Amino acid sequence: MDHNEKLARGQSLSKYFVLYYVLACQEGERMNWFGFGFNGFGQIIAADVKCKVSTPVLLSDARGSDCRVSGSWSSRAAVIHTDSGSRVCVSGFLRGSSGQVCVPESEGCTDASISERHVTVSFTRRVECWEIQQAQNRLVWSREQESSGQDVALPLVPGGYVVPRPPFFRPLCAKLCAVSLALGTEHAVLLTASGTVFTWGSGSHGQLGHGHLTSQEEAQVVEALWGVQIAAVSAGGWHSASVSAGGDLYMWGWNESGQLGLPSQSVEEEKLRARRPVNQAEEKNKDDVFISIQAFPALVDIPQVSEIIRVACGSRHTAAVTGTGDLYTWGWGSYGQLGHDTERSTDEPALVKYFHSHDMRVRDVVCGLWNTYVSAVPEEPSSHKHTHTE
Repeated sequence: MDHNEKLARGQSLSKYFVLYYVLACQEGERMNWFGFGFNGFGQIIAADVKCKVSTPVLLSDARGSDCRVSGSWSSRAAVIHTDSGSRVCVSGFLRGSSGQVCVPESEGCTDASISERHVTVSFTRRVECWEIQQAQNRLVWSREQESSGQDVALPLVPGGYVVPRPPFFRPLCAKLCAVSLALGTEHAVLLTASGTVFTWGSGSHGQLGHGHLTSQEEAQVVEALWGVQIAAVSAGGWHSASVSAGGDLYMWGWNESGQLGLPSQSVEEEKLRARRPVNQAEEKNKDDVFISIQAFPALVDIPQVSEIIRVACGSRHTAAVTGTGDLYTWGWGSYGQLGHDTERSTDEPALVKYFHSHDMRVRDVVCGLWNTYVSAVPEEPSSHKHTHTE
């Protein structure tokens, strides 16, 4: 290849990357967040509209590719970016009533996470925890931090991680090289730079994935996943999930509501109660095998899906994004948190048809305890749309 050919190719590649950057920016401008599930305090839409939202609803305050959303049981936090800077806006239960406020102390933040009483805010050089349920916001903890050079999300911070209760900072061994950390109700799931998974905390429901129900104070590798490079992890109330670099989904822990995508007795009983009248053929089969606790990681198969790229766990439900931009949910659905326009639970991953039918591609998913938040962009007209079997 002579000099002119190299120059022409370089110019062609430069044009390609410029075009890619422009398209990415345009997509970011069109990205919106949606919510569904428990809305008792207006964390999704105005609380006087409905307590249960069973189909995706557009979040009025969360849009753009750099918007980050997190949820607790009663509230939702969104990092909003405007021309004047960034800040955290909180929707839901605040100071004894439902509402929406922006946290003035969060100006210039890069990330945030919310719990029932506190919002943790990360800045370039420090991280702070504010109590937001008093008449005035109160700083309860802060820590200066050096830039680690890695773009890690809360609760990870340089040297450790942050929890929403004293002592707020917990150190982590530097040798772990953590790149992602998910906190469940009583346990933690950590992902290292090499793609290895460590867990610790309560193991009462098999949520640590070590094959037993005992607790673990120190981080311990999940040996059943040894040799499988993991790309993402999540932790729910008492269950855990991981996605491999190849797009496989592994889950373990409590399956009481089918949140692992495995056969659940309570879900089967719910199906039987919904059938009126119950005939002989529909009565529970005594030979059915149900799984209450799965103490080792289990590979979860989703028919017609070849790759999972994101997973999020709520208290007793799970949501996953596929490589083709579809959203699947399963588990406890009593507050509409599965997004299927019903309040039924299911132990089988099911497509959330709203996004597919509205020609939208899902990019990310985040779960609160009883709700689900999803970011999506309009599907490009030239994109391949696959057919789902009803």
